[in-house]
Amino acid sequence: MLPEILLYIIVFLYGIVIGSFLNVLIYRVPKKENIAMTRSHCMSCGYQLRWYDLIPLFSFMALGGKCRKCKANISVQYPLIEGLNGVLYLAVVLKYGWSVESVLYCLLFSALLTLSVIDFRTYEIPIGFNLFILALGLIRLVTDLSNWLEYAIGLIAVSLFLYVIYRVSGGVAIGGGDVRLMAATGLLLGWRLNILAFVFGCILGSVIHVLRMRLTKADRVLAMGPYLALGTAIAVMWGNEFLSWYLRVMGF
Repeated sequence: MLPEILLYIIVFLYGIVIGSFLNVLIYRVPKKENIAMTRSHCMSCGYQLRWYDLIPLFSFMALGGKCRKCKANISVQYPLIEGLNGVLYLAVVLKYGWSVESVLYCLLFSALLTLSVIDFRTYEIPIGFNLFILALGLIRLVTDLSNWLEYAIGLIAVSLFLYVIYRVSGGVAIGGGDVRLMAATGLLLGWRLNILAFVFGCILGSVIHVLRMRLTKADRVLAMGPYLALGTAIAVMWGNEFLSWYLRVMGF
């Protein structure tokens, strides 16, 4: 029991370390800044952070959420993204065990988390994230070749429908990034779970954005990426159980 608990702790720690890198992507990718060569620094005074300022979660708490030099407040986004990524990694491993699926889904959740924040702020999903998820889908296809048709259909099951809407509306009703996202996730999840992810995403988007418009006066235009990402995450974690329940209720 103890070795297994230690492994779960390692998974969580690995998740928060990756979460720290996700924060770098969230800030730098939209600005097209170098993510490898530019050193991490305070957004207010430019102070270059030391290694002990960059320990996920712990540095934020040790510094009281303030820059070591200028004492400006550090965005709460940093610990939130780090902690959430760690929790997501732990949840995936608890669900799927020590498997290839767990690795692929952990990486998927990191990509979804990052693109969701970027899309929410900029109304754009950088193509690199969709290509990354597509690469995960190709790995899934290779490791499960006996079910290749499931993934091949998943590539177009939702994305083709969205592409038609995109062309007809001239990109007003849906964005090209959303189309590519559902193609990539379809190759990774297969057509059943991807359709379910899309349905969940549309329901969540409709409900949550209406509430946001009424409570926070949010604009009518919404970034669909975060809702599709959330729908995808729900499908990964509970989609198969939902489909089994639905088919049982319908008498199939």
